[in-house]
Amino acid sequence: MMSYEFLVASAIGVLVAGGIYLTLRARTFQVVLGLTLFSYAVNLFLFASGRLVLDRPPIWEKGVTQYTDPLPQALVLTAIVITFGMTAFVVILALRSYLETGSDHVDGEKVPCSGDELSAGKGE
Repeated sequence: MMSYEFLVASAIGVLVAGGIYLTLRARTFQVVLGLTLFSYAVNLFLFASGRLVLDRPPIWEKGVTQYTDPLPQALVLTAIVITFGMTAFVVILALRSYLETGSDHVDGEKVPCSGDELSAGKGE
């Protein structure tokens, strides 16, 4: 029987692995997707750090004896807003870089895409 904690830990691991893999790619769009996956993993980790409790209210009120810690939920909501803003900023930077250099590679180098460009480079 699989526990809820194991499922969340596995999801965090898969998101981190995918985020790192995509971040190490050479194209800007893949790097942006990798950073987004990595931020999702961090958000899930922050959310899970507040103890995974089912069927408990997140806010304390009269008559409630057990409740979920609301601090990780507030941190995750704040992180989502910050991630959205930073992702929009990085996408604009990537678009500007593509328009300036004509390449979507992170290092700015132009890579030939077709066989004609490859054969033209060998003849020189």
